[in-house]
Amino acid sequence: MSKHSKHETGVRAGHPPAKKSHKPHTPAAAPTSRKRKLLTLLGLLCFCAALAGVTYALWPTTKLGRPRVGLLDPTPLKLNPDTPPGPAPEGMVWVRGGEFWMGGEVEQHNGIIAEDSLPPHKVYVDGFFMDKYEVTNEQWAVFAKETGYLTVAELKPDPNDFTREQLDSMTPEHKKDLFAHPVSLVFTPPPQRIYNLDIAHMEHMWWSVVKNSSWKQPEGPMGSIEGKEKRPATHIAWVDAVEYCKWLSKKTGRTYRLPTEAEWEFAARGGLNQKDYPWGDELTPDGKWMANIWQGRFPNENSEADGFARAAPVGSFPANGYGLHDMAGNVWEWCSDFYRKDYYKESPKKNPQGPTSSFDLLEPDAKEKYVQRGGSFLCADNYCIRFQVAARGKGEKKSAGNHVGFRTVCEAK
Repeated sequence: MSKHSKHETGVRAGHPPAKKSHKPHTPAAAPTSRKRKLLTLLGLLCFCAALAGVTYALWPTTKLGRPRVGLLDPTPLKLNPDTPPGPAPEGMVWVRGGEFWMGGEVEQHNGIIAEDSLPPHKVYVDGFFMDKYEVTNEQWAVFAKETGYLTVAELKPDPNDFTREQLDSMTPEHKKDLFAHPVSLVFTPPPQRIYNLDIAHMEHMWWSVVKNSSWKQPEGPMGSIEGKEKRPATHIAWVDAVEYCKWLSKKTGRTYRLPTEAEWEFAARGGLNQKDYPWGDELTPDGKWMANIWQGRFPNENSEADGFARAAPVGSFPANGYGLHDMAGNVWEWCSDFYRKDYYKESPKKNPQGPTSSFDLLEPDAKEKYVQRGGSFLCADNYCIRFQVAARGKGEKKSAGNHVGFRTVCEAK
């Protein structure tokens, strides 16, 4: 026997074997029992993962596949009564007001999320009346005739409205020519094919400074608004729109003004919660175009599948849930708010009026900038994409072009 054999048998050298115990023997847990527990745990984990996957698949998400923040809050949105306080002014509808989720993810053409529409945040607005349509050439003509008002586009440019950088970039001949005549911006498709939209945008490659272009001649001195009375008035600067509101208030005895940005977005959503467009999440439901935007590769190719190359007559497309037309596309619409990229981070929860001053990091020396909403006929899938209801635009208070107009709101008495 080897020297280890006794120990291996449990008998100590020099000692008698221990007495056997009469207690019943309890065997160790069988390996199959442990395996069963592990399989049960694994099955439970798989079930939870599958449940999470189904929930994620069914849960409303953004275009980028992330859950819509507003719908993660179980608190019901509180809406005001839908009954207006009185008859609606001519051409207007009642927008009830209440709570809504403002802002959201807006993916730009380069795949970057627009930071100025974040974060989504819950906001309350009081009810108000709003124009069914954008203010038309016909309506603006009445204002111009009664007051003799001339828009910014109908006046010679003021050098004081330009930044130092802009003035320094001009040659003496350019300055002399620019400030000698009324001018405004007109979209002009470039003759060459554009491959880098970011560079082209910075160089304004699809904009022409056209003499004597205004609301009367949207495309320049060779055009007119004859037969286009129902199209939105364009080449309207923010200061022009404010003057129109003052005139209308004095004329009617009621308070007309530009909508706040929060009022505009509440109205544009038409009662829908956290949708991409005023009509839902699908750009062309059942293959139908719901707004006047650019179809094709901007800025060279426009198929005009929606029926229009430029601004369309107001009401050419279906209204949203509140009876408002053209809340996406057609022309940009001015709001009363100053523009700041970071305003949503500190915006009040009730009736926000916008920041107390404007600032645009892209043009830090620019004069006062105000919010524009809704996008225009120039917005395309490969560029701008700001016909989405959460998207924000901006413009200097005296800037104008053939893609910019407005609509008014009237305060409830």
